[in-house]
Amino acid sequence: MNQLLSALTDFLYAIPCILLALTVHEVAHGWMAFKLGDPTARNLGRLTLNPLKHLDPIGALCMLFFRFGWARPVPINSRHFKKPRRDMALTALAGPVSNILMGFIGILLYCIMARIFIANPAGSEFVYRLQISTLELLRTFFGLNISLAVFNFLPIPPLDGSRIFLVFLPPKMYFGIMRYERYIQLGLLLCLYIGVLDGVLSFLVNGLAAVMFRIVALLPFL
Repeated sequence: MNQLLSALTDFLYAIPCILLALTVHEVAHGWMAFKLGDPTARNLGRLTLNPLKHLDPIGALCMLFFRFGWARPVPINSRHFKKPRRDMALTALAGPVSNILMGFIGILLYCIMARIFIANPAGSEFVYRLQISTLELLRTFFGLNISLAVFNFLPIPPLDGSRIFLVFLPPKMYFGIMRYERYIQLGLLLCLYIGVLDGVLSFLVNGLAAVMFRIVALLPFL
């Protein structure tokens, strides 16, 4: 019973964090594309923080159960870019960078709140539970954002990393790989399901989180 309650609580913490992380990720793509000359996402109403505009059911479920996933990609028309390959890479980069920034903000808030709670011990069971819930929500928030950033940096289609790193390949090779994007995506889903990538992803996520905690620890007010 306690395990079921704990799992349910984890889901309740994760759902709003997932919606925010995925939404900001896609808005960052659209905003960067707009700044580089492509108004497609803006014209289709995708520069909005309404999560329903960006939600991909399978990607959201993967985030919920595996902590790695994706949203419905914002439409990008590279013909509007002055330098299509470079600008496509910058547009792709904007998504995971937005999650890194949110992850850092989450860690900063977590450390600040932890300091406040330690300095002001709870006077009642309700306040204590509220403090624990706040820290758990922030931990979930920064963990999911860091996981989303790391996952999307993988140079595997259709993830953002494929647009960032494969752009340095010769065009013929690049488009040859992208022809098989749908099949590669199915392989990626299978790898997530059987846990092939768990070790590498956990190592990268924990490493990035550790670096962020060290940076926050250097701030003079903490």
